[in-house]
Amino acid sequence: MRKFSKTFSVAAFALALTLAGCSAPGTTASTGSAGAASSTQMVTAASISEDTHYDADDLAWDAATEVAVTLKDGATAAADNAAGVKVDGETVTITAAGTYRLSGTLSDGKVVIAAGEEDVVRVILDGVTLTSSTGSPFIVQSANEAVVFLEEGTTNAVTDAATYTDQGTDSPNAALYSMADLTVAGTGSLEVNGQYNDGIVSKDGLVLAAGNVTVKATDDGIRGKDYAVLLDGTYQVTAGGDGFTSDNDTDDGRGWLLVNGGKLAVSAGDDGVKAQNQLVITNGSVTVSESSEGLESQHIAISGGTVTVTATDDGVNASGGAATATQGGAGMGGGPGGGETVGDYSVDVSGGSLTINSEGDGLDSNGNAAISGGTVVVNGPESNGNGALDVNGELAVSGGTVAAAGSAGMAVAPGTSSTQSGVQVTFASIVPAGSTVQLAGADGKLVATFVTTKATGSLVLSSPGIEAGQQYTVYTGGTAKVESGLGEGSLEGATELGTVTAGEYTQGHGPGGR
Repeated sequence: MRKFSKTFSVAAFALALTLAGCSAPGTTASTGSAGAASSTQMVTAASISEDTHYDADDLAWDAATEVAVTLKDGATAAADNAAGVKVDGETVTITAAGTYRLSGTLSDGKVVIAAGEEDVVRVILDGVTLTSSTGSPFIVQSANEAVVFLEEGTTNAVTDAATYTDQGTDSPNAALYSMADLTVAGTGSLEVNGQYNDGIVSKDGLVLAAGNVTVKATDDGIRGKDYAVLLDGTYQVTAGGDGFTSDNDTDDGRGWLLVNGGKLAVSAGDDGVKAQNQLVITNGSVTVSESSEGLESQHIAISGGTVTVTATDDGVNASGGAATATQGGAGMGGGPGGGETVGDYSVDVSGGSLTINSEGDGLDSNGNAAISGGTVVVNGPESNGNGALDVNGELAVSGGTVAAAGSAGMAVAPGTSSTQSGVQVTFASIVPAGSTVQLAGADGKLVATFVTTKATGSLVLSSPGIEAGQQYTVYTGGTAKVESGLGEGSLEGATELGTVTAGEYTQGHGPGGR
């Protein structure tokens, strides 16, 4: 038997993450915080086999049953033991369930899967180059599930046409296009060039189980409809539209995205990672180096992994979807949002590391937000029209470490239901990029060292070491063992600015009452 071994985090697999949806003012957006939260059940790593088509057994087969298909130019594509394979000129069509090992090149042709609705079709790419001058070179027209398996040690490539002959409704619009559930697995490499529109598309469910995959696309890079899941592998996406997305906006409970491992790197002209309904990150690494909005969904939950986002608009944005709005006016701490609409949106950070660099709002929820663990660093906007934190409802902080820097015009701080204290500093004059800002207790011991990434007018710090009601002294300068964000430091050579009292969140509050 030929088997593929995937890697899962046992801890992440045991995770059962429940995230609150719309909560009344004064409640929280997380079951781990105070308040009576309503429940929006989030997809979890533990439920992946139930919530998707994915089955590890689909990645195990008897090598003796493989059908070998050699791709050659000049209408000579050939199949050994060719049951289930039809060749018509430069078009190779697979018509039955089974495992098909493809090798060779079609410089102007296509591979089509047209199997039965109950069939599982495995296509092993074993050194394959597919190019089409008229449309998509790899199309799954019909199947129960298609598995694209990248053979270890091989390099494969699919490139579509810049203009498609067939542009009708539901016609292919991606270099690798599937009307059925699609799984990408194996440890080989794949280059996907979507010159017409998208790179990889499933019009059903999409699971990226492994692979070393590079996608370049005119519009969206990788798109699933019902769901999009990254379990393992390395995926590098450069897209003119969204980078990695799930876009079902009609079926209840669909349109969700899960990252439970692997490495995802996105450079996008629009949103980096986007889901219509739920966006969950439990493990792995997600880097959005360029985007309009970095992470966007109705509900966003981060419980593990490392997430780094750069955005020209909002960094993390809970919005969109078919949300039911209510009026709320409490819970924004020192922020300006009293009376803003509080909808069924949420951001929940319970673990992992989240770093945001945004020109718009940093962490933005049109509903509630909760931070109960992990590390959240926000390098927010320099303009006063946006804020490092922007929460229409309640921002509940009950754990973790938070450092949110940005402009002072719309500075938002933790709300009244927060059980972990912190400080809010509004500087009398803008602190330049690269400045070291430090916070020390009455005993002179450092509580936090932060190095600004951009010009900063306001800074919110919250951590377990900050005690409510205690006074802390704010310094600039000194030394820091970090180039940006949070780190360790010393007060040698630092300049004292004044004091702040933990738990006093007031717009414009800072050292010396400034």
